[in-house]
Amino acid sequence: MPAVPLLSSPGTGPRRARRRRALRLAAVLLAVGGLLLWWLLPLGQDQPSGRITFSTGVRTGVYQRYGQLLKGALDRELPRVATTLRDSEGSQQNLARVASGEADFTIATADAVATYLQEERPGAGELRGCTRLYDDYVQLVVAKGSPVRTAADLRGLRVGVGQEGSGVRLLADRLLDAAGLDPSQDVRPVPAGIDTMPKLLEQGRLDAFFWSGGLPTSAVLRLSERFPVRLVPLDRELVDRVHAEGGPSRYYRSAVIPADAYPAAQDGPVQTVAVANLLVTTGRVDAALTEGVTRTVIGSRDRVGREVHPAQVVDLRTAIYTDPLPLHEGARRYYRSVKP
Repeated sequence: MPAVPLLSSPGTGPRRARRRRALRLAAVLLAVGGLLLWWLLPLGQDQPSGRITFSTGVRTGVYQRYGQLLKGALDRELPRVATTLRDSEGSQQNLARVASGEADFTIATADAVATYLQEERPGAGELRGCTRLYDDYVQLVVAKGSPVRTAADLRGLRVGVGQEGSGVRLLADRLLDAAGLDPSQDVRPVPAGIDTMPKLLEQGRLDAFFWSGGLPTSAVLRLSERFPVRLVPLDRELVDRVHAEGGPSRYYRSAVIPADAYPAAQDGPVQTVAVANLLVTTGRVDAALTEGVTRTVIGSRDRVGREVHPAQVVDLRTAIYTDPLPLHEGARRYYRSVKP
């Protein structure tokens, strides 16, 4: 007798087909969801990791305080990256450290960068820019009763000109030269930083000092609040003479220190010289890491700016202009990602 085929109960076939379709759809959705998570979240190798060294500046200077606050932001935003800060004499030493691999990121003034490139110092071709930060303002500080009214009046005096590896030293030498003074012979140069110059002036061991930093610089502000000092104007004619030198000097611009920067040391706005600061790295540093650092610098502007006022002026619209350095590929990726 031939076998009789078993018949499915009504609706069993369609239910199985629907179940198979549902399982396939779930598998597809799971795969798509996984891809989206992989793309959107910094997992695995896409999340920067490792250790970086950030070269800052002298104690009580803006670079050093900015670096401290930025480290806090980096620790939050890039938790797999361990950041170490190193004090320095300033821009020139910072650039040498990054170029040599002693540091991975730093801050330096545009004129110091241009000088490093022009003189073809070791590793100059590896330097890259991440962000244009804020401007430094030159502050020529004297005791309130000083007879010094212009830079030319510094002849024969003891003048703090910044440490050898600082951007202040570059500026002071160029401004003294533009004022008709030989920086090594017509003044008595004292190679000190902002961590010691205010005290030396207060003790009568300096007649004046140059400082270049964001406004206000806490060390100058505190000095003005405990000891009578005055800011000496650096007029536009002096800036024009500096510009006439060409080369790195073209990165200086005429500027004004607002009257409320140091209320106890100013009767009103003071004419001076300004120069941009750049966040600097090298082409050797990983693109994903540089993108993360650049993102953190821009994103932490308001938080850092509450304590370091110059950071408030970091502007996404101008941050990309890191002349004289080419933009690092990682920084370029960041700016492309936020382009409207």
